[in-house]
Amino acid sequence: MKILVINAGSSSLKYQLIDMEKNEVPAKGLCERIGIDGSRLKHQPAGGEAVVIQSPMPTHADAIKLVIAALTDAAHGVISDMSEIGAVGHRVVHGGEFFKQSVIIDDGVKRAIEACVELAPLHNPPNLTGINACEQVMPGVPQAAVFDTAFHQTMPKEAYMYALPYEYYEKYKIRRYGFHGTSHKYVAQRAAALLGRPSEELKLVTLHLGNGSSITAVNQGKSIDTSMGFTPLAGVPMGTRSGDIDPAIVCYLMEKENLSVEQMNGILNKSSGVAGVSGVSSDFRDLAEAAKNGNSRAALAEELFIYNVRKYIGTYAVIMGGLDAVVFTAGIGENNGAMRKEMIKGLDFIGLQIDDEKNKLRGEECDVSADGAAVRTLVIPTNEELMIAKETLELVRGNK
Repeated sequence: MKILVINAGSSSLKYQLIDMEKNEVPAKGLCERIGIDGSRLKHQPAGGEAVVIQSPMPTHADAIKLVIAALTDAAHGVISDMSEIGAVGHRVVHGGEFFKQSVIIDDGVKRAIEACVELAPLHNPPNLTGINACEQVMPGVPQAAVFDTAFHQTMPKEAYMYALPYEYYEKYKIRRYGFHGTSHKYVAQRAAALLGRPSEELKLVTLHLGNGSSITAVNQGKSIDTSMGFTPLAGVPMGTRSGDIDPAIVCYLMEKENLSVEQMNGILNKSSGVAGVSGVSSDFRDLAEAAKNGNSRAALAEELFIYNVRKYIGTYAVIMGGLDAVVFTAGIGENNGAMRKEMIKGLDFIGLQIDDEKNKLRGEECDVSADGAAVRTLVIPTNEELMIAKETLELVRGNK
């Protein structure tokens, strides 16, 4: 079966067509500037030249029509007609407490996604728009929703509750949700395969480290704690997000600087993190270059990030009562061997040791542990699109 994976943003739409039988991606692409002048589609057939199509896309439905046209085009298409697409899998950021797993989309599911809009106002509306657009353009084709939050719904209550008056949980569902769940689930499953052991036997710390970063404790195949919280702002310092801070700082700064809620929210999400500390950039490559040239604030930003990642690894090893492997993924995790080494420095007492030569590998699935290390260090490139396609395939087959 061929599955079309959709990740819809407010003015963009990413897609991949995945052939599940051949385990191939015949084509992928990106629609940009939907509803804005100058909209275009960049379509990349496997093994072929990228095709850029300039065309008005007033709505997401128009974008989907353009995607189908590109996929079936005689010159650069990869399927004969739309009937070859067996299902569509949608990335949906927030499923709240409604969804503990992926689901086939119906009217009730759409209402629940709508109910979670206030929890993810930047993401759920375009995700829902993408779903409605596909239903309009591809009537009768099964649609599945795969939620970033679903994997973390196995957390115990003591891990996801905040020590606020309980009525706020009851009224507003304020709790830890966690994000990047599709990525954490994918690399945890791949880790089990690489280690040759059932997921049910493993204690893993999965590290999705990029401009946005989250860390998850995966015990027996289930998420039992994760660093992001009610929003993706919590956890380790990120590119422009503060990560964990004393909440009293918010009130203090708002009073001292006469800031509105909107301004304070912008500072925490867009002006903080390593960019705020360094004054240089949110890109860790820029920080490394600046630090090498003697910029002490850039060096501090790197050290702050590394310190907090190391702290989470240790914390999660404790709450699981041991550790079998740490798994690095996403932009930094997959490609920055120097930072990987620094992040496990001093953790040899729990069995973590890296082989410097193996650790030079970038963007490849590999075990970079030193020989004899009791706890393995794995690098696994994430593949959220494939995970979405797998979940969609299971749902469609289960609903036949």
